[in-house]
Amino acid sequence: MPSKEARKAMCDASLELGNRFMGNEYKKNAEDAIKKVTGHEHARVMSSGNAAIMAAMSTMKGPVIIPDQGGWSGFRKIAEFYGLELTYLSTKMGVIHLETLEEQVKLKSPESLFITSFAGYMAEQPVKGIYDICEDNGVILVEDASGSVGDPLKNLACGDHSHIMVASTGSPKMVNVGNGGFISTNEPGIFNNAGFILKTLQSSPVTCAGLVEEIKKTPGNLVKTIAACEFLKKEIEYVLHPEKRGINVAIPHDEPKSIARLLRNNLKVRGGGMITVCPRYDRINQPAICLEMKNLDIECLKKENLRKIVEIMKNTI
Repeated sequence: MPSKEARKAMCDASLELGNRFMGNEYKKNAEDAIKKVTGHEHARVMSSGNAAIMAAMSTMKGPVIIPDQGGWSGFRKIAEFYGLELTYLSTKMGVIHLETLEEQVKLKSPESLFITSFAGYMAEQPVKGIYDICEDNGVILVEDASGSVGDPLKNLACGDHSHIMVASTGSPKMVNVGNGGFISTNEPGIFNNAGFILKTLQSSPVTCAGLVEEIKKTPGNLVKTIAACEFLKKEIEYVLHPEKRGINVAIPHDEPKSIARLLRNNLKVRGGGMITVCPRYDRINQPAICLEMKNLDIECLKKENLRKIVEIMKNTI
């Protein structure tokens, strides 16, 4: 759920709809808040995360490379929409190996690389190393930081390690105001080239007002979600990427659909669910079940609830 502060700010902003001056103020405040968190010099609030990806990709002409799994399906859909050549980078269960990336960049000469901060939300990508290779080879790195905004370690969602950052602020994301997204960069030319898209797919003052409040809470939200996943990874056997930071937990299984059905009956989540079935490009291309801890309200990530999840998992799988 968006925080009380964010919801109040959005309610107040809704009373100002039609006030152009106040609308511009909300937009400016949101952009300043994004720049403060990402470290980039330029930012825009968008109508969705896919709108931000669309704005970024509208400036591309050459080949786009994306991970072979663990990325975001919007990458390939939008590349196809623009008619851009699309190639896939081999990964180890979604995680990019720097040696492989260096080889493929030299072999395929892509203009840009689109990645998510966490491979399939499961495992942290080595973003700084990826950025260094892209920078050395003239490749534009676009990081989808929907799951990592506010990383206190500055390994992820850090403007020093990405040419362009995009994110969704819809539900359930680290910055959750129910809708919207953003794009940020240090390159003003990117925004100049994407001007029409940025204007056409901009977000409302109400979303901007909520974002200003919600983005303040992302470091704490992210730390608590990662800690919950670390706890589950220690207690549940045979999880994927057991040593890596992530905001969901993936468990390989030969019959994921039937197990997922049982888990959905036993893991009661008010207002939604927390089970994803694989193989699925957005997660991993093998039979597995994902516990989407990022879908749960931070207030729910208490030890007694986490222990209950472990108990249910052990009795189901």
